[in-house]
Amino acid sequence: MQIGILGSGIVGRTLGAGFIKHGHQVMLGTREPNQKEVRDWADKNADAIVSTFSEAAGFGDLLVLAVLGSAVERVIELAKPEHFRGKTVIDTTDPLSNSPAVQGVLSYFTGPNESLAETIQRMLPKAHIVKAFNSVGNAHMVNPHYEQGTPTMFFCGDDPSAKSQVAEILRQFGWEPFDCGGIIAARAIEPLCMLWCIPGFLRNQWTHAFKVLTH
Repeated sequence: MQIGILGSGIVGRTLGAGFIKHGHQVMLGTREPNQKEVRDWADKNADAIVSTFSEAAGFGDLLVLAVLGSAVERVIELAKPEHFRGKTVIDTTDPLSNSPAVQGVLSYFTGPNESLAETIQRMLPKAHIVKAFNSVGNAHMVNPHYEQGTPTMFFCGDDPSAKSQVAEILRQFGWEPFDCGGIIAARAIEPLCMLWCIPGFLRNQWTHAFKVLTH
């Protein structure tokens, strides 16, 4: 597939490299294509293209939204909403506020009965938003290895075919997909980032992942 990554931070670069590893074409969209980190990433991933948000959104058959939650609205404007029409969009974002963690607990700018993913879906009614990749650190997003087995990635979205597409990507990237239903389930999935970060802030443990066990 042709993959448009919207965001050149560590999450966007990590997932972009993962897609290249698995044989996809990648265009990384950014506001600052001449950033050292972006240029270094492009040098290490010879088949990657670095361009604007708009060009990356137009290029991708599938898009990945990998920016700060507070920047989502502006990035969608820059990428042009018409470029999202009919496409699967993997939403990796979390609605993190600017407040520091309190006893290891981050704060969000969303309320308890709303999610950023739902907001994005309302902003892009013709796109198929699928929440995923928000409940693990970037170092373990692509083909992680744990002695206890394959880790679980929770995901959700309203379009069944888009979710099937994302589930296949998750398997390709070494995850056990766990379908949580419609996009409303992002209200539960997004706070997993808070939970995941607590051991990091309290004990500097940043290598864990979630695993669902069934009997």
